[in-house]
Amino acid sequence: MTTSLLQPPLLTRLLAAERILIAGAGGGFDVYAGLPLALALRAAGREVHLANFSFSNLYGLGLDVWQAPDLARITPDTRSADAYFPERSLARWLREHQQPDTVWAFPSTGVQPLRDAYRALVELFDIDAILLVDGGTDILLRGDEAGLGTPEEDMASLAAVAGLTDVPTRLVACLGFGIDAHHGVNHALVLENLAALHRDGGYLGAFSLPADAPEAARYLDAVAHAREECPEHPSIVHGSVAAALRGEFGDVRFTERTGNSALFINPLMTLYFGVTVEALAARNLYLDRLEHTVLMRQIATAIAAFQDSLPHQRPPRAYPH
Repeated sequence: MTTSLLQPPLLTRLLAAERILIAGAGGGFDVYAGLPLALALRAAGREVHLANFSFSNLYGLGLDVWQAPDLARITPDTRSADAYFPERSLARWLREHQQPDTVWAFPSTGVQPLRDAYRALVELFDIDAILLVDGGTDILLRGDEAGLGTPEEDMASLAAVAGLTDVPTRLVACLGFGIDAHHGVNHALVLENLAALHRDGGYLGAFSLPADAPEAARYLDAVAHAREECPEHPSIVHGSVAAALRGEFGDVRFTERTGNSALFINPLMTLYFGVTVEALAARNLYLDRLEHTVLMRQIATAIAAFQDSLPHQRPPRAYPH
């Protein structure tokens, strides 16, 4: 595929598709990282569907929401006793802004049922491109780093989509560089991994979410709306990205959830980093161990066993500049 300096390669590949699924890889509010891209692609005439690996209690929902096993259709009117429900919050925001307002949700499962749920969506809408979005960059870790962040959900999503080889375009985009330091991720190692993906031909570059773009303004509004919907559990990731988009810097306080941790809000948090699913999966050192998992706890056990088997881990590196 021909690329141009005038357009980031990630966007070139997405614009070549007609029906795109943008899915939050790591649970929580990850799907919000894909909202600016979804809005821009819809404005460019593409059909875009939104989904998310959910932390909410989906199994408590009514039978009418289930399109397939482990695939729930969440709308603004979906009833749930769970106050923490990012998918419904986003659906409500989408309706308020006259956008298609279904957000698909995957319950917390292992790779096999998750892949089946993805496949059901692919077949339902004849999807020709999948974009996994990660709030933060821990999905880019290969497994031998001293700190992996919160890998279980990211790796379930990556493994599930890596197995959907009949989908022509499968990509990953990360928004919020530096945020995962809160979970022990060393970002010099993230950059080393991106360099390796670059050598493999799987790195699709980086580009900034422009602060004056209409998609950025809508993203900020959606993040504020989510905070109002769930004031007791605001997103640290998107609170950080939103602060960076507003031009704030340093130890910006926007939630008590960060405790006494010193934040470092900065413009790099507004960058999207793009890679291919194929290259990222090939670089991961333990993804094959997750292939036959059915339950999330099996994934956690497999990752812990892999790390215990390592003779040594890559130690954190100081960023030299």
